[in-house]
Amino acid sequence: MDAVHAYIDQHMERFREELDAFLRIPSVSARREHDDDTRRAAEWLADRMRDAGLTVTLHETPGHPIVVGSHHGAGDAPTLLVYGHYDVQPPEPLELWTSPPFEPEERDGRIYARGSVDDKGQLYLHVKAIEAHLRAAGSLPLNVIVLAEGEEEVGSANLMPFVDEHAERLGADFIVISDSTMYRPGMPSIGASLRGIAYFQVDVRGPAGDLHSGSYGGAVVNPANALARIIASMHDDQGRVAIAGFYDDVDTPEAYRKQIGSLPFDDEEFRAEVGAPALGGEAGRTTLERIWIRPTLDVNGLLSGYTGEGSKTVLPSKAMAKVSCRLVPSQDPDRIRELFQAHVERVAPPGVTVDVSFLHGGRPWLATLEGPLVDAASRALERAFGTAPVFAGEGGSIPIVDEFERVLGARVLLMGFGLPGENAHAPDEWISVENFEKGTHAAAALLAELGR
Repeated sequence: MDAVHAYIDQHMERFREELDAFLRIPSVSARREHDDDTRRAAEWLADRMRDAGLTVTLHETPGHPIVVGSHHGAGDAPTLLVYGHYDVQPPEPLELWTSPPFEPEERDGRIYARGSVDDKGQLYLHVKAIEAHLRAAGSLPLNVIVLAEGEEEVGSANLMPFVDEHAERLGADFIVISDSTMYRPGMPSIGASLRGIAYFQVDVRGPAGDLHSGSYGGAVVNPANALARIIASMHDDQGRVAIAGFYDDVDTPEAYRKQIGSLPFDDEEFRAEVGAPALGGEAGRTTLERIWIRPTLDVNGLLSGYTGEGSKTVLPSKAMAKVSCRLVPSQDPDRIRELFQAHVERVAPPGVTVDVSFLHGGRPWLATLEGPLVDAASRALERAFGTAPVFAGEGGSIPIVDEFERVLGARVLLMGFGLPGENAHAPDEWISVENFEKGTHAAAALLAELGR
């Protein structure tokens, strides 16, 4: 392994230059005007994977291509599947970027560019770790598959049909995903949990058109007022979700909850980071519990009436809200859909029509925090960072994790190298230079450890 790690150190400048080239491709999967760019990113990645020594196929889908690279030269040794995505979020608002989003720039030990941490940088370090083994050692200690999609940022509609169709070819003993964060700088982390999601749109309709609020206000039910009442009914005074049955299936192992309590955390530092006047949420729960292992319900958007400059006294004809529920083990998004629908129907006032649309859902996930995969990752991360990793949750959702385990029958390891405040999905997205470099060493060490 010394030769492999030496190779990484000797070629890190080139790795960085290649990553910059990858980041310059505006592979925004959500925008049709970037379809050619997204394809170009897939083809660029396929070429670099071939350069690393993998056998690569570009698979067409109804959307953007899926890139699959493999190396099966280790005989009966285990197989590791590495998953990532080469598409990125739209960069807007452009005026809030310090440097152009698709012109990578290093400042203060960070690489600023759209996709730097989500997920091009984290995906690419695995490609370079594979290259290091094949170039420096002449072989890989286990069989490897790299699966990269171009639609993660738009819902991965074509990924699972592809995985279902090619499940035998994608068969693996272990799966690793680096699309998450470390708990804090210098503290490598193994992902312990992900929250699921149930996402809704609530549409409230009243009169046929907007009305003069002086002539009709008080005689016609206002859809905006009705929607406000519906939303207000969804929480109690203790910050708990007030939908009947919402907490029935919540199940978090006590050992994991205690591990969360042992992590260093500063509420005031967190409050200052987000710029909020105060923290809030479910009473009797710590901040980490609230964002990792407790379910939530939040309004993500509201639309109704006149919102332009000055005044316009209308009684709006309709109102709309986007609402998401973050779910924890063992909650089921389909069950939450039923409960949400029933609650809205129960509290909706007469005089308006209310429709609830279920936009999408994803199941929560809880890692198995023991066994050969976790043990190997722990040794690899300690080799790269000089300290043992901690188990950390993610408040967000990666629905593909549960789907991978279900279809491929292999355990998933979340081994992310992002950091809090990295601005994924926001202006000035960045990845730590140190984490990219140490992450490459950790990925190479993981191959060796699993190969044992």
